[in-house]
Amino acid sequence: MEDNTVEVAAVPQTEVITPTSWKSDDIKELATALAQAQGELDGASKKSTNPFFKSGYADLHEVISSTFPILSKYGLSVSQGNEIIPGAVCVTTTLLHKSGQWLRSKIKVPMSKVDAQGVGSATTYGRRYGLAAMVGVAQKDDDGNSISGQTRGLTRGVNVN
Repeated sequence: MEDNTVEVAAVPQTEVITPTSWKSDDIKELATALAQAQGELDGASKKSTNPFFKSGYADLHEVISSTFPILSKYGLSVSQGNEIIPGAVCVTTTLLHKSGQWLRSKIKVPMSKVDAQGVGSATTYGRRYGLAAMVGVAQKDDDGNSISGQTRGLTRGVNVN
């Protein structure tokens, strides 16, 4: 029988973070624009289903669709890139403002399998969570609530009761 075992090297755990590596020197205009955009963001609807857990979630397309039009309205855009390291994918999300100011965040996502499917899955997961975290958007937890009319206590996707 053929051995299909793949050995994965240890994932590096440290990276030097300096103020210039995660933000531009000035972020006043970006911060103002982001605050304005966040005042209009309503959350990302759970339109996809995870068949394994039988639960709903907001996929990458839904997070992009619920944020990009509003971000763009205030001169904000997002760029995402990835880096494959042993056993994981690092996704870097950069929030850019038309003034040239920017903020950057990086998330490391372990790969479930070391193949193209594993890379794609980890990249998509990292992009979805990186974008949502960067702009402050949450998944709307409205499963069943929209049908029953029970929306009391739901604010911007977070149940506050």
